[in-house]
Amino acid sequence: MTNDEATGFLWPWNRRSWLTGMMAGAAGMHWGWDEQPAEAADVSWLAEVQRPPAVIPWDRVGHLAELLVKIDGTPIRTQAAWEKKRKEIRAAWMKFLGPMPERRLPVKLEVLSEDRPEKCVRQLVRYECEPGIDVEGYLLRPQKMNAAGKHAGIVGLHQTTKNSIDEIAGVKGPAPMQIGLQLCQRGFVVFCPRCFLWQSVSSYREAVENFRRRHPHTLGMHKMLYDAMRGVDVLVSLPEVDPKRIGAVGHSLGAKESLYLAAFDERVQAAVASEGGTGFKSTNWNAPWYLGKGIEAPGFKLNHHQLLALIAPRAFLILAGEKGRGAADGDRSWPFLEAALPVYKLYGRPARLGIYNHRQGHAIPPQAFRRLAQWLETYLTGR
Repeated sequence: MTNDEATGFLWPWNRRSWLTGMMAGAAGMHWGWDEQPAEAADVSWLAEVQRPPAVIPWDRVGHLAELLVKIDGTPIRTQAAWEKKRKEIRAAWMKFLGPMPERRLPVKLEVLSEDRPEKCVRQLVRYECEPGIDVEGYLLRPQKMNAAGKHAGIVGLHQTTKNSIDEIAGVKGPAPMQIGLQLCQRGFVVFCPRCFLWQSVSSYREAVENFRRRHPHTLGMHKMLYDAMRGVDVLVSLPEVDPKRIGAVGHSLGAKESLYLAAFDERVQAAVASEGGTGFKSTNWNAPWYLGKGIEAPGFKLNHHQLLALIAPRAFLILAGEKGRGAADGDRSWPFLEAALPVYKLYGRPARLGIYNHRQGHAIPPQAFRRLAQWLETYLTGR
């Protein structure tokens, strides 16, 4: 699903004029992309993942509205001024995504089954997501709980696979995709909710139709965001989880959800998105279960650099597979980070935003997983 080529509208633009606008918006600011020394509290390879590629395919980026410029055209130079602009950007996105219930239900978990893979206790649980809509997910806890304090919690968002939550939770499927199980074995409490596209339906189309009957003016991506936020609700309801150390991770479809969850739920302090396709043209964002055809409309000016900016100053890493047409993220994803990095600078150095391009295709090779785990361990546990 998430590896298809989108056929969306490509905004005409000029790279030089865009860069000029960015410089004007951040007047007086200089960003040394590869000059930031990592602090003790940061991953040692932070400067590497903030270094621009030698060649950037700008033709697949689309329209990038300037971030550090007010409505009247004056530059934004302070956190206070940015926070006002941040609210405006968030409101614009919420209007586009459509409404979902503002109040979410209290969490009540029903345990359906339990087993004990190596170092973990894994429970299949059921809970009420929307009123009257039950959802299943896997809750994974370390067998040896931390006696000295609470654990960091992670929402693990599965990719497009018939195994859905069984794969990310390590019940079945290839070992590299068992992200949730591997993170639990490293000491995290992990919750893996089932995406609505696999919730008691026979097809994606049926899932979307069922959702639209309940929420006719809301995009599928907001349903995914809402369900991911419910995943955070589950974690923070657990007495063994530190609500100030919540993270998110996902591959492919799950990476899309990880981006939106980090952008719109400030409880998430660190996240990793593996091969979700940052740009609208990089994957099938125009599918009805994501953003639909609205992103192709003339005059549409939202883009994902704004979501990266909404995450600031929290930690966000993109894993990219740059290998021909078989990968969703790569060098073409860099302009989105380049646009958002000056916003991070407003909060002080170093900026905890980067992209690691492993160039091994639409997968999570061992080195990429190590960096994924290091990122979450560093920014959620201090290890």
